[in-house]
Amino acid sequence: MPKPCPCGLKLTRDACCGRFIDAHAAPVTAAELMRSRYAAYCEGAVDYLVATTATPARAALDAAELRDYCAGLRGVRLEIVHATAGGADDAEGEVEFRAHLRHRGRPFVQAERSRFIREGGRWVYAEALE
Repeated sequence: MPKPCPCGLKLTRDACCGRFIDAHAAPVTAAELMRSRYAAYCEGAVDYLVATTATPARAALDAAELRDYCAGLRGVRLEIVHATAGGADDAEGEVEFRAHLRHRGRPFVQAERSRFIREGGRWVYAEALE
């Protein structure tokens, strides 16, 4: 049976965020990248998380630390609260979200407004704005 996508859309993983994580396609919007990054955190797809982080912020990432964090993470639900710009023809956009998660069994909500930019024509996560 096909696996549902962790991002919560009513699609299979392969038809939704999996096609981005597995490098079969690139997100067209900032919101698609946000959803796929949530799914990547849930799956522990650290290489995808690193690759979809803007160059200035990428240098600060520690892949081993990120892998350890993801190993204890379980996705519960993702809410996209609001998206501004970030469309197919935009150079940047913002996505406000609430990621309901469990880390090492403890529930928490990661609420953030994130800025996404295009780098080499592809969407990447730039920074948290709040």
